[in-house]
Amino acid sequence: MTGGEAEPAATPTPQPTARPVGRAVVITASNRAAAGVYPDRGGPILVAGLAAMGFAVDGPVVVPDGAPVEAQLRRAVDEGYDVVLTTGGTGLSPTDRTPEATRAVIDVEVPGLAEAIRARGVAAGVATASLSRGIAGLAARTLIVNLPGSTGGCRDGLATLDGVLAHAVDQVRGGDHRE
Repeated sequence: MTGGEAEPAATPTPQPTARPVGRAVVITASNRAAAGVYPDRGGPILVAGLAAMGFAVDGPVVVPDGAPVEAQLRRAVDEGYDVVLTTGGTGLSPTDRTPEATRAVIDVEVPGLAEAIRARGVAAGVATASLSRGIAGLAARTLIVNLPGSTGGCRDGLATLDGVLAHAVDQVRGGDHRE
């Protein structure tokens, strides 16, 4: 270029659109949140965590515990979600029925995930993490994982699942084990 001429503006290089790791939905099992007594605090944490892991996320869907959870799980499986995270309904109270609803939907359990989530909470000094009855399993090609209803339990669950969920989705789709 000769003096005084402006350089042409650089054309931005198109960036490839990141393809989501998979589709996920969050289901909050809470009689009180579903009734509007208080806001769902765990569901939004799970939505943000899944999005940070690269998933396209729907929800949270807030329903009362029990049969409505089972209905939402079945809907998620029918709609082909790769991952469903639930929060709430995993404790010992008479209304905590999420593990039973999940067990009615899954074909095979994946006990290591639920065990790891409980172990992380206990290792962090939360003795009550051992009281969670949450389970994990596959229903068709959908991985379902129950997390506690507390915000801390949701964060611990996400920390446990980070780095595992993408690999699990890949395996369910027929991918090979990582070296």
